[in-house]
Amino acid sequence: MLPYDSLEGAELALGRNLTVAERLWFNYSAHKSDYILYTHNWLFLFLVFSLVPLPWALVELYWFDAVNRFKLQPRVKRSFRELFKCYKDVLHQLIFVVVPLIVVSFPALEWVGIRTSLPLPTKWEVISQLIVYFLVEDYTNYWTHRFLHSEWGYEKIHYMHHEYNAPIGFAAPYVHWAEILVLGIPTFLGPAMVPCHMTTLWLWSSLRQVEAIETHSGYNFPWSPTKLIPFYGGPEYHDFHHFVGGQCQSNFASIFTYCDYLYGTNKGYRRHKQAVKKA
Repeated sequence: MLPYDSLEGAELALGRNLTVAERLWFNYSAHKSDYILYTHNWLFLFLVFSLVPLPWALVELYWFDAVNRFKLQPRVKRSFRELFKCYKDVLHQLIFVVVPLIVVSFPALEWVGIRTSLPLPTKWEVISQLIVYFLVEDYTNYWTHRFLHSEWGYEKIHYMHHEYNAPIGFAAPYVHWAEILVLGIPTFLGPAMVPCHMTTLWLWSSLRQVEAIETHSGYNFPWSPTKLIPFYGGPEYHDFHHFVGGQCQSNFASIFTYCDYLYGTNKGYRRHKQAVKKA
């Protein structure tokens, strides 16, 4: 909850006029507790999960000829029933696992110093923090993912995510409940190391989900803006991991490819690319 009684009080405390964004933030958050603001995260995750995969789902259902050649596993075509079942299964996890996790994790949020007060962060502050979060999440997720492909990790937990050997956007968060807990650590580690404003945390959670959905989309569109990001893995890179399945010891990276390159876990993918090129 903001420590100001009015807009004038906030401007007096900051020693300047509020920006339009800061006025909007004050009007929305002034009388809401930090706890309530933090629980908004579930709403953003729900909206991203429900809306972002829809374009790929429509392409999958109606099989537009213009984009058919961009499908990574063209022999696999999902029906509406399959897509909706996946959506319902993940929604169940969001309600009964993610929501309680958000509720009980609020003390950790307070401890690391996520703030809701004014001033709002500058755009360069937000961008620099997001870069740190993506890098930290990618590196720690790489090793977590490798653990989940150990015999015990795969048989007990990670097998569920690989039920979709031809991934779809809705299946990005389709995981065992224990995997939600395990993979929540890399996602939260960045903000714990470099505390941010609540709005940045919302943005980070949403962008990470958008990235995961695109990576699991099953389509490699050449016009995707993510192709401009250096060392970005993307749908084609991760699709190979799902195609090989549980025995895959390649392409563990969640976002970037440098860890697979440094630790030699992209050799299977490279051989596959060479074989495809020759064919």
